[in-house]
Amino acid sequence: MPPTPPTDTLPYAKDGLIRRSFGLKSEIMEDLDTDYHSAITTRIRENGNRWEMGGLRLRLAAEFGFCYGVDKAIDLSYETRRRFPDKRLYLTGEIIHNQRVNRRLLEMDYRFLSGQYAKGSEIDEIRPEDVVVLPAFGVETGLLQRLRDIGCIIVDTTCGSVMHVWKRVERYAREGFTSVIHGKWFHEETIATCSHVTQHEGGRYLVVLDKEEARQVCDFLRNGQGAQGLQEKFTKEISEGFDFTRDLEKIGVANQTTMLSSESLEIGAMVREAMAERRGEAYAAENFRSFDTICHATQDRQDAVLEMMREPPDVMIVVGGLNSSNTGHLCEIASQHCPTYYIDDASRLLSPREIMHKPPEADAAMVTSSDWLPECRPIEIGLTAGASTPNKLIGEVVERLAQWEL
Repeated sequence: MPPTPPTDTLPYAKDGLIRRSFGLKSEIMEDLDTDYHSAITTRIRENGNRWEMGGLRLRLAAEFGFCYGVDKAIDLSYETRRRFPDKRLYLTGEIIHNQRVNRRLLEMDYRFLSGQYAKGSEIDEIRPEDVVVLPAFGVETGLLQRLRDIGCIIVDTTCGSVMHVWKRVERYAREGFTSVIHGKWFHEETIATCSHVTQHEGGRYLVVLDKEEARQVCDFLRNGQGAQGLQEKFTKEISEGFDFTRDLEKIGVANQTTMLSSESLEIGAMVREAMAERRGEAYAAENFRSFDTICHATQDRQDAVLEMMREPPDVMIVVGGLNSSNTGHLCEIASQHCPTYYIDDASRLLSPREIMHKPPEADAAMVTSSDWLPECRPIEIGLTAGASTPNKLIGEVVERLAQWEL
């Protein structure tokens, strides 16, 4: 292991954060291959994303698994451990939404400041000589400022697509537009995005989860009635001091990058139409802004599932962290076309008769279903995975299916 370098030799960005590689990619490649690579997944890719054995026909989506942003976050977290072998390393929260990856970082002596992997570590214990890694989702501006004030080394793995959204909502705030954000108000990414709105004086935001919540807001935009009801419904999803009557005159739409892209676009269109219906096209053109801030990797994986569903398999398996937003939306898409089962690893495949899985509904708990595989042979099983799912997990699912000799 190299000695800890002086801080003035580290690859700091202009804002004092480290976002670039330490130049140690070759030194961590073996660890990455061991932890996340799958030879069988690679072979299936090379075979046109298809694989057959006995009565089993497997079809992989054209795009699945780790995206560029996740690769970068994992690479940089591994490099950080290698670069600072003797320092205390912290993560503000899950690096990505995948338990295999986060547990591996625990094994590498990372300490988590929040979430299910936290073990009592607090930000107050961080010292200037410590290293703190920011996850792919980013962190809220208040927490980042606290870390800056401590003076510790900060390694930022925030995805570039997320930072693109931040720039967009900051522009909205500067120009006097309220940000209407399609997302989950409790998700780390959306929390961070909202903080970028309110760091600007007068910045306002409203988070809507889906088209139904957007419809309620649009009804108000059309007729100007029901402000009190919205004020009572949206309590955690709005900025402090938000006033529905005052703060929806000028609107800029954005989204959590991992949301269902088609829904984000529909919500934007709904908001613009409602503004135009009440005040005219000229008003909407002047007082409405909308930019597609969906992540390209998220879009590619959703498009790949839609393409697969043009000829649906007999059964679809979606693999990913159970708290992964982008994986959940892949399940949602596929479930509209064929029986779909959302699992986090191969152990959920209990037998050819039983599977433990998460239903498509966002807040659903895990259930065990019987007779999940039809009796027809050959049977075609479709397979995809969220952007935070290692190829190794996908390969383990394939190996499990192969063991059953279908």
